[in-house]
Amino acid sequence: MEVKGMESSVQSKQSILQVLMRKADDLQSHFDKESLTAALQSFLYTCQPYFIHLESSARSTVHYMKEICLFNNGKAVVSSVLTVSSYHSTSVSHFYIGQFCLGQIRVTTFRYCKPTPYLARVNTGLYKRMRWNIKHFLSGITSVLTVALMGFSFFLCYEDVLVRHAESDRNIQGVPQSNMVRMWSIGKWVQVDPNPDTEDIYEWILCEVPKANYQTLLLLGTDEPSCCTATDFLQQLLLSDSRVI
Repeated sequence: MEVKGMESSVQSKQSILQVLMRKADDLQSHFDKESLTAALQSFLYTCQPYFIHLESSARSTVHYMKEICLFNNGKAVVSSVLTVSSYHSTSVSHFYIGQFCLGQIRVTTFRYCKPTPYLARVNTGLYKRMRWNIKHFLSGITSVLTVALMGFSFFLCYEDVLVRHAESDRNIQGVPQSNMVRMWSIGKWVQVDPNPDTEDIYEWILCEVPKANYQTLLLLGTDEPSCCTATDFLQQLLLSDSRVI
């Protein structure tokens, strides 16, 4: 009965996915640049319930491969179309792609339409591609500031780093002495300004643009991971080491 119920659930999600894919196709073929922004924002709003259900159900039934395949394909197809569409829309920088719970924390996932500087006003060399907002389910907390500080953000970022070739390569004609490679990682937003330890709420209110360091938690190499794979890595971090939050 459980398997039959799961198959019925997958079929239902497949039908919804087909509808969303047709809507995504319409975005690119039936809208001019002026009206694309409004249409894209409406489509993002339409996708949210689907992504919420898909993310939570897929991660709670990881043993069922049809569910996972649908999870991968649905997210990949829709997010790919949205990314392409968003290059024509200056008002959409990122979009919501799901939410799930791990014990006493809730994880909300966003994907940036295109790589975005880690800090708005400081060139750190880091560019963010995904963001995960982490919130604790708290009880008995009365301080507004305390509740606000219990939220955490993690990012999928890349930076271009200089890699030098081995000593033996230096005399080979045509081989460059050095090269830039793009390295991907998952890291944590570590608040610098306003001071995260302050008890003065006005420091938060008056801070126009927060500043933070990037604490690298996991190096992923030179290949950009998919949204699903990156979230899998973050989930493993959260489950294996409570100190990351």
